[in-house]
Amino acid sequence: MPMWCAICAMAIQTVVSAGTGLQVNPGNPTFEVASIKRNTSGDGRVFIRNQAGRFVATNVTLKLLIRNAYRLQDFQISGGPSWLSADHFDIVAKVDSGVEQTPFTPDQSAPSTVQLMIRALLADRFKLVVHTEKKDLPIYALVVARKDGRLGAELHKSEIDCGALAAAPGRSSQPPPTPGGLPQCGVRIGIGNMSVNGGTLAQLANSLAMFVGRTVVDKTELTGAFDFNLTWTPDQMPNVQAGPPPPNAPPPPPADAPSIYTALQEQLGLKLDSTRGPVEILVIDRADHPTEN
Repeated sequence: MPMWCAICAMAIQTVVSAGTGLQVNPGNPTFEVASIKRNTSGDGRVFIRNQAGRFVATNVTLKLLIRNAYRLQDFQISGGPSWLSADHFDIVAKVDSGVEQTPFTPDQSAPSTVQLMIRALLADRFKLVVHTEKKDLPIYALVVARKDGRLGAELHKSEIDCGALAAAPGRSSQPPPTPGGLPQCGVRIGIGNMSVNGGTLAQLANSLAMFVGRTVVDKTELTGAFDFNLTWTPDQMPNVQAGPPPPNAPPPPPADAPSIYTALQEQLGLKLDSTRGPVEILVIDRADHPTEN
């Protein structure tokens, strides 16, 4: 049976700005109404969807909600109750039609309106109280691997002007996908595969953090938008579900696919140099079980 990762399709929303400053603001916009219920199904599938006028999260933990709302990795979250990663919840929240949602931007440098609403929901219903600290930790620097600056065959300049698409009149969301299912300006992530149209290498660096367990900082000095396809053998298969893949899911990596570190060099002409640097940590001071409704 093929293996697929239910949550990988949305994971990029969690990590694309892991290198930016964290925002903890009690004045965030709020959902019009939200339902939260415990999920005790034991199902391994996890879904987060930001649909038109509605946010739906199925079988999620509070830790995953925090990761999504604050664009963090697990290593950037400290403290919290013992059930933070054990108890699962279903959430359905409605966005007021009068709320102006943050439009899509290619670099996703600021949290979206819905992410700010999730932060407010966590504070209201889970009584989440957090603060940030900065620590000097091991990180990776993403650099060009070859001395002559030549890039790999799977990395090339994009012909898509994502800035123009985002600024087009009436556009307030992700552009429609290409015929192959990949977003015109965005990322599709599967098990051992990442495909990008019109993304920056800073976006790639931040996306890599979820797979290498460290903050990754772009030091390539390469500007502009790129298209690339990266395939590797993952060390672990989190949130994996046996069964048919969702629509437009990328194929699983071949059995002989290299490690992500080797794949970066062979396919993209890039590499990760180990170094140290400041990493912002979100410290959980309080979190309670929500009152169900």
